[in-house]
Amino acid sequence: MIAPATPATSAQRARRWRRRGICAASVLFALAALLFALDRLYPLPPIDSGGAAVVVAADGTPLRNYPSRDGIWRYPVKPDQVSKSYLDTLLTYEDRWFYWHPGVNPVALVRAGWQWATNRRIVSGGSTLTMQVARLIDPQLAGKPSRSMSAKLRQAWRAVQLEMHYSKDEILSLYLTHAPMGGIVEGVEMGSRLWLGKPARDLSPAEAAMLTALPQAPSRLRPDRHPEAAQAARDKVLDRMAELGRWTPAEVADAKIETVIAPPLRARWLAPLAAQRLLQEAGGKRTARRPGERPPLVTSTLDADMQAAVERMLLDRVDALPPKVSMAVLVMDNDTLEVKAYAGSADFSDDTRAAHVDMVRGVRSPGSTLKPFLYAQALDEGLIHSESLLMDAPMSFGGYAPGNFQAAFAGPISVAQALQRSLNVPAVDLLDRVGPVNFASMMLSGGVRLRLPAGADPNLSLILGGGGTTLEELVGAYRALARGGISGRPRLRAEQPKVESRMMSAGAAWIVRDILEGGGHPDRPFYQSGSPARQLAWKTGTSFGFRDAWAVGVTDRWTIGVWVGRPDGTPNPGFFGANVAAPLLQDIVAALPEGAQIVRSRPETVQAAVTCWPLGYKQGSGQSGLCPEQRAAWVLNETAPPSFAGYADATQGPLRLGGVANGSVLRPVPGSQQVALDVDVQGAEGEVWWMLDGRVVNHGASGHPFKLVLAQDGRYTLTVMDTQGRHDRVVFEIAGVTP
Repeated sequence: MIAPATPATSAQRARRWRRRGICAASVLFALAALLFALDRLYPLPPIDSGGAAVVVAADGTPLRNYPSRDGIWRYPVKPDQVSKSYLDTLLTYEDRWFYWHPGVNPVALVRAGWQWATNRRIVSGGSTLTMQVARLIDPQLAGKPSRSMSAKLRQAWRAVQLEMHYSKDEILSLYLTHAPMGGIVEGVEMGSRLWLGKPARDLSPAEAAMLTALPQAPSRLRPDRHPEAAQAARDKVLDRMAELGRWTPAEVADAKIETVIAPPLRARWLAPLAAQRLLQEAGGKRTARRPGERPPLVTSTLDADMQAAVERMLLDRVDALPPKVSMAVLVMDNDTLEVKAYAGSADFSDDTRAAHVDMVRGVRSPGSTLKPFLYAQALDEGLIHSESLLMDAPMSFGGYAPGNFQAAFAGPISVAQALQRSLNVPAVDLLDRVGPVNFASMMLSGGVRLRLPAGADPNLSLILGGGGTTLEELVGAYRALARGGISGRPRLRAEQPKVESRMMSAGAAWIVRDILEGGGHPDRPFYQSGSPARQLAWKTGTSFGFRDAWAVGVTDRWTIGVWVGRPDGTPNPGFFGANVAAPLLQDIVAALPEGAQIVRSRPETVQAAVTCWPLGYKQGSGQSGLCPEQRAAWVLNETAPPSFAGYADATQGPLRLGGVANGSVLRPVPGSQQVALDVDVQGAEGEVWWMLDGRVVNHGASGHPFKLVLAQDGRYTLTVMDTQGRHDRVVFEIAGVTP
């Protein structure tokens, strides 16, 4: 019979338990203090990528690998980005108690210690995944025998430290990123991409088992050099999965049917110049990394399939180009502003074409590619409608006398025809009326910075390519034609801000796009042929001396830009936008996915109207009883401005003297002792008088040109005046006539 407890014995028992609790707490506190002290005295080595980096497409496909300082390729990855099969094989084969132990497995250590004591050597190391990570990140463990006692003790201590500082998933991520996979490859994602050509999330059970076994002996089990050994090691992992009941025998048997095969290890690059740019930009950001250290993973917006298709198109064409000529292409999604294809050069492996120069960002003369924006600005300012009369004839604008690419003039022409045919004189005339400074300001608001020579102000040459810009800026601006007049800055990374700006009204953008797409005639069917989603509004451009050939266009979903030329700026005679860049642009559009069809509606500010040619008024407006020719036109905000003064009626406008440019120096043809000039006048009424240095040298009807013959060197002033007293003059010089 047990004696009942007395108050004295109960108190004694309580004191004993209190002492035991205090002792246990003291031991735990001392152990914690010891661990803390050791952690401060022997801190973990810094865990970083060692300089290794990978730039990837939006779906994770590597675009370009950058090795670490010791030549290793790595691809950072987290457990939720890896297939379940791989995590099953890894944790079952390497460390079944990973989520339960504190870095070291006491049972495994006791077993390993007993085997060491009885065999006088280490039979099994008892290593956990955390200990393996410790060995991978500690440089002092890299050179020591993995089964020496000192190495094991250091591994165990580092493993405990890792568990103190990192979560289990973070430790597992370190293993997934740093596990040796043969040669210069580390990490399951890089191993899967290079050995198997697929992301680690798509690994089959057999592939997962092979990559689980590979770190055991990375050199002896490389699948490209020793496929038989790799397959045997894989089967060993599969057998373990069956023995432990993780997978059924049938599943293991199916997995063993797969043979191990891998291509030779080599770099596979896509968008190398875009990757270089992304890495530089990401490395320049202020982060927790050390100054100048590049990030281990940079994710772009590029579409790997579209990028590969564009690069194939460039390679197909590069052999037909003259030496040293390159190409550049940029494809942007109109909704997200994300760049989906980026080719800065024609062939990155061809140094003779300056392949390292990124011509997506190269500043070059845009030629005529800016004309659509000028016409849009003139529409917004109420100067024109789509059938307004313009003049394509020899003109001098304060001494600036532009010509056309074909060296001929079309005479009276509509706005839509002038834009479609890219005529120069009407464009310069419009810019003269809009103002070069206003035009440059509008372009800047849309993201296009026109670079001028030092100290120069915006002038009339801007519309013909007198200010430099980039392919990237042009693509961002052309997006305005497909998105209601709002331009956007192309984005190479999803986290970059979405920068948009109003460049023109939605109505002006709609009219200009309609002109570029199909002629701008309201009475024609809106879609003439082909899929509506592939309808392309495009414009070409050729810079002075055939240095740059451009083609930029928009569809409902995409904006595409193409540049062809020599990066050093050397001319390429015969290379112009229409015959070199435009065919490539059209082929790219045909290869792009259409996506969901967008229902395109005409803005309420755009109306179809019948106008009277050449006066410009709406029919029946009461401005004039005459309507020589009726033309359907797009008008903006119900505005149908009259033709410019002097165009439809010669009595309304100023005179323009043509045939000789202000400030020009003229020389005789070889063998001649005189210079003959054919000069004429636009906008005159009745008779005109021609005066040379103040003396009348001819007079007659305004419609007839005048031939002026000069046989003495010197500076001359030529003036023309009509019966209304309007006049124009130019100053020029004759040289080389007088012996």
